Amino acid sequence: MSYYQLQQSLIVLTIALIASCSAHADDFPQWRGVNRDGILSENNLVDELPEGQLPRKWSVPVGSGYSGPTVANGKVYLTDRGIGESDNKVERILCFDAENGKQVWEHTYEVNYNNAEYNIGYKAGPRAAVTIHEGKALSVGAAGDLKCLDAATGEIIWEHQLASEYKVKMPIWGITAAPLVHKDLVIQIAAGSAGACVVAFDLQTGKEKWRAIDELAGYSAPIMIRQGQQDVAVCWTGESVTGLNPETGQTLWRLPMESRNMPIGVATPVTSGKYLFVSSFYDGSMLIELNLEKPEVKQVWRRIGTSEKNTDSLHCMISTPLIKGQHIYGVDSYGELRCLDLNTGDRIWENTTAVPRARWATIHTMRDGDREIMLNDQGELIFAKLTPEGYEEYSRTKLLAPTLRQLPRRNGVTWAHPAIANGVIFARSDSELVAASLTKSK
Repeated sequence: MSYYQLQQSLIVLTIALIASCSAHADDFPQWRGVNRDGILSENNLVDELPEGQLPRKWSVPVGSGYSGPTVANGKVYLTDRGIGESDNKVERILCFDAENGKQVWEHTYEVNYNNAEYNIGYKAGPRAAVTIHEGKALSVGAAGDLKCLDAATGEIIWEHQLASEYKVKMPIWGITAAPLVHKDLVIQIAAGSAGACVVAFDLQTGKEKWRAIDELAGYSAPIMIRQGQQDVAVCWTGESVTGLNPETGQTLWRLPMESRNMPIGVATPVTSGKYLFVSSFYDGSMLIELNLEKPEVKQVWRRIGTSEKNTDSLHCMISTPLIKGQHIYGVDSYGELRCLDLNTGDRIWENTTAVPRARWATIHTMRDGDREIMLNDQGELIFAKLTPEGYEEYSRTKLLAPTLRQLPRRNGVTWAHPAIANGVIFARSDSELVAASLTKSK
């Protein structure tokens, strides 16, 4: 082969590789998207939402649950509590065709939320989104049923019952953190005793590879960051924010963040540049500065209000905040949308129009370029822009009706995080999974 032919072959191969890598670049394969950061890579979404109801591509009945959908390779994955007589006795892992909503497979297993060893509060269903990785679907239920399934068929590859195997110190709301895949490992907040708050399993076999942290578990999902030449798994437990070596489970750094009342860190840690931020309903917020050359950290500020109503800075509940430029945006304990100065935590503004005020009022926010796409807990989809000058709402439409199983008061809620993939938004309530196009007309 000549040099020219070799060059041409390499170009063709490179193009093919790029095409194969980007074919599903707009999937939403795990909690909060490709990188767990709520940032979308869509490039053809509509500029404005219609008044009234957003037209649907399809809707299918599902049982209750708090877990949001994930989307990969033309399929949508969800977990629920079952429908009909089996309700309250089982959890289900479900797979649907993303184009038409037809069910592809279902895996059902018995589960007891009122075990003799623990009693899981808020029984509407499983919490954690299904993680899809290299043809595998990884799911964890509220009582700790960790399962690895074939994503195409639903066949079990391996499974663990975390509660019994690791003598779990069960959080009152159960196991909630979606499995995190790193290379050939599945990293799971397991809530285990004897140094097994976090456990890593071999992706192929399910064999335990390491266990780490002797602390009470929280509810927050772990994320992966990079410091210098080191990958770091950031795990926010009920007692600390800790960075682990994902290969070994070794603690690389730790900042204490103990709860004054009960561990209630739900929101996912967020990062931007050299900063990492966490915020809790009872225990306020902490900004952490990351050393970008090596795995070291220092606390920049920590602010806590006197109560859940008299908050300081930001007390997030379910809503994950975001860092944008030199400001932090997040939803406070009763639904107040706030902007903070990144460097100090001082409040710049507060808005109460994005979601009705209520205890634990929620907005799930994703970034799409310079704007934000928000789903509030009344099932309203909002296009808006968050800036230091204020909250600028462009348009709002109805996507879902609130239901009562997730929260049986204030006319119900829609607390599950939506997914946006390939120009379509997927969202669930206690009774249905819906798909609606957000793609611009050609």
